[in-house]
Amino acid sequence: MTEQAVNSIDQATPEQLADIIAEIERYRERLVSDTMSTAKRAKIVKAKAMANLEPNLTQIDAQLQALRERQATLTSSN
Repeated sequence: MTEQAVNSIDQATPEQLADIIAEIERYRERLVSDTMSTAKRAKIVKAKAMANLEPNLTQIDAQLQALRERQATLTSSN
């Protein structure tokens, strides 16, 4: 993430964080779907395609978790 994106997230309201989280979740789903579709057309085994995608998914999941924790902190402090 860029420094500007981090600063924006640090200043985001719980509602804005919910929107960011939803957008990243949609991106994650689209990434998996597009990768599987491309793998199928290229006749690549699903397990191999997922193995190649796993590092990216791990990073996305970690970012989602951090955003959810930030959102929970902001929500509980209000």
